[in-house]
Amino acid sequence: MKKETQEHQVIEAMRKEGGYATLRRLNEIVDFSTWETKTPEASIRGIVQKSKHIFRIQPGLWALEESREQVLHKFELKQGNKKSEEQFNHSYYQGLLVEIGKFRNQMTFVPAQDKNHNFIGQHLGDIADTTKLPSFTYVNLVKRAMTIDVIWFNERRMPSNFYEVEHTTDIKNSLSKFYELQDFHAGFYIVADTCRKKEFEDKLNLSIFESIKGRVKFVEYNQVAEMYEGLTKISKSFW
Repeated sequence: MKKETQEHQVIEAMRKEGGYATLRRLNEIVDFSTWETKTPEASIRGIVQKSKHIFRIQPGLWALEESREQVLHKFELKQGNKKSEEQFNHSYYQGLLVEIGKFRNQMTFVPAQDKNHNFIGQHLGDIADTTKLPSFTYVNLVKRAMTIDVIWFNERRMPSNFYEVEHTTDIKNSLSKFYELQDFHAGFYIVADTCRKKEFEDKLNLSIFESIKGRVKFVEYNQVAEMYEGLTKISKSFW
């Protein structure tokens, strides 16, 4: 009997998942018992990157070429359509941030207007804990917070982290939200492609944002994907 290659095992695992999988999911379902390696996660990463039978949708999310049409339809993603790609990217990173927050025992929020957006075949509203903000402060500030892409709340139902996913929109608008919410003991994060880091720094250095300059952090898309991939072994002190 011919021995299955590692690539074949990964492909079969993806077929059973519907033709796609995150790296995290592959690390959970692939049987490593016959793999002669101490770093199977790294081996899987290498396989999906090199295999002609697999293509990347987003960092950490891969699909089979044979299932391309079905998978993209499931994700409501039209490749080459700028608006569709932007919406998918935005929802994808919102979803990853929600999953990371839930893993860290945080109550997670996404805005009501985003609840039906697609995250790997699910609705964001179905994976987030709530789309309705708890009344944690003055009405005007709660209304402002309602537009934040993802919020984590601690066990006392107070905000611990605010995240804005910036694919193409103006980073200054997000910084303005953080400025208004600066009196909360919470982290502020702009999540975007690495190519926008310089723009982020330029906007943050405007005099109006002096009071929050040391509190807002830039997180690259790849960092979020890697964080999600390693949820079973992350340090609780990260971020």
